[in-house]
Amino acid sequence: MAAARAVTASIANGLRRIAKCTILLAGGLLSGCSPAQFVNALVPHGDFALSADRPYGALARQKLDIYTPVAQQGAKPVVIFFYGGNWQTGAKSDYLFVGQALASRGFIVVIPDYRLYPEVRYPGFLHDGAAAVSWTLTHIDEIGGDPRRVALMGHSAGAYIAAMLALDPRWLGNDRARLHGVIGLAGPYDFLPLTDPVLQEIFGTDPDLTRTQPITFADGSAPPFLLISGVDDQTVRPANSMHLAARLRERGGDGVEKYYQGVGHIGLIGAIAAPLHFYAPTLDDVSAFLERE
Repeated sequence: MAAARAVTASIANGLRRIAKCTILLAGGLLSGCSPAQFVNALVPHGDFALSADRPYGALARQKLDIYTPVAQQGAKPVVIFFYGGNWQTGAKSDYLFVGQALASRGFIVVIPDYRLYPEVRYPGFLHDGAAAVSWTLTHIDEIGGDPRRVALMGHSAGAYIAAMLALDPRWLGNDRARLHGVIGLAGPYDFLPLTDPVLQEIFGTDPDLTRTQPITFADGSAPPFLLISGVDDQTVRPANSMHLAARLRERGGDGVEKYYQGVGHIGLIGAIAAPLHFYAPTLDDVSAFLERE
């Protein structure tokens, strides 16, 4: 009986991976559009209102999109989501599926663009991230948000931005105390030494490279963190989450870890999309963390 259950579970896991790959490949290869565009076309579009391209600064990439739930009244929790792309690629429009998924759970979602390398190097993207957070806090009543329930969230390089803004007081100053929590999906938080030549170029602006690392600033003053990684992630190793969570707890902070077997770097964020919820419990775990008191 146990052996039969193991075989059944193995088959189910295989089918999940096949289904995910089929969706992504069909989107990227058969329809002539990117996987993100294909997934965005499949998610429901009736449960949120989108206010696009709101400027939070004067530059071309200093704009943000706001996803507001349409089914609920009153002030709502706010999630500011930073996408990944190795600090070199990405666009807020690719992450409609994140805005929709979180809006469907009752959250207002703010997704900013930010300047990328080679236009900027460290800390240019952090300046933009801080400006987007400041804009959101300043306009919290206008967008219908609850000022007591503002969280940062990011995937990969975006998780780095969210973590740095929440941990290093240089960026948000007193506004750090207004954060209800931080969610990092597959984030690089402790990645010295810099062996990649491009990362050396991006982060080599600071003579003390430890100041570019989120783990350096982890202490008891940080808001609660939820750190999620896929065990099979070969792009940003799960040890990043392990190290940061351990340092936060060691210094009197709150760091919760979750690791998903059989999930990689892209699958972790892709599972937030409505057609791919079955692949990993990312959305459920994120929602439970955001809904805590």
